[in-house]
Amino acid sequence: MAEQSARVGGIEIAYETFGERDDPALLLVMGLGTQMLGWDEEFCGLLAGRGFFVVRFDNRDVGRSSSIDGGPPPNVGAALAGDTSSASYLLSDMADDAFGLLDVLKIDKTHLVGASMGGMIAQAMAIAHPERVLSLTSIMSTTGSSDVGQPKPEGVAALLRAPASDREGFAAGAVEAFRAIGSKGFAFDEEGLRARALRSYDRGFNPLGVARQLMAITASGDRTEALGTLKVPTQVIHGSIDALIGVSGGEATAEAIPGARLEIIEGMGHDLPRGAWPRIVDLIVGNTERAAAQACA
Repeated sequence: MAEQSARVGGIEIAYETFGERDDPALLLVMGLGTQMLGWDEEFCGLLAGRGFFVVRFDNRDVGRSSSIDGGPPPNVGAALAGDTSSASYLLSDMADDAFGLLDVLKIDKTHLVGASMGGMIAQAMAIAHPERVLSLTSIMSTTGSSDVGQPKPEGVAALLRAPASDREGFAAGAVEAFRAIGSKGFAFDEEGLRARALRSYDRGFNPLGVARQLMAITASGDRTEALGTLKVPTQVIHGSIDALIGVSGGEATAEAIPGARLEIIEGMGHDLPRGAWPRIVDLIVGNTERAAAQACA
């Protein structure tokens, strides 16, 4: 279905859907500074083809969703040193956005799949309203504990690099960043990355929004204890060479959630390489099947 917009709690959330409306819902939550385009249309189609009503959306402060202007200027340097007072919102607010979108779509319960910051938001959703979550898949994410998931130097450099303000420079920077943090064990899709970056730039260039999202991550704290209360069937997926969120972040997530399953994909970095899609889709679907079996038990 063509891109649409929903009014959620005073802001606009841009979204798209794939598949049949009567199929079980599966919400895809994307990561820091990345628009819903990070969930490739073909990837969404693979999930829809397995019998799901797939929803992807722009988080607040990226793409065509609302920019949250008017708050304190985000001071990322101070936040990394422990002062998060310039955070305009938290991951819990972004989780509320996602639930608000589900409300607009009249979806009471959903399977959740989150990548990177999206995994953190999905975790926050499951903690806040477990009764609305059928299953949880957390990809290349972490618990919020400062003891795990630490980035490598190249990951820090990619995270903190200021994006070019011109269209071509922005696309070149995106390709360079994913050369540093992306998968080494799968083919590097430079053309696809560049095309996605150009389309993202055209949909909305909002570097301050990305900084506000980073502040939300930093200010939201450690979810480890709360994750221990979850009973939702959970699949954790992580790349073995993730330079942005170290594999210990995925390991800690799986350890924190009772009954969670952990899959480490060799050669995968901090991205969703096309070569890994069949395996990732199978893992997501397998987790939903366990959830269905548990519900019937």
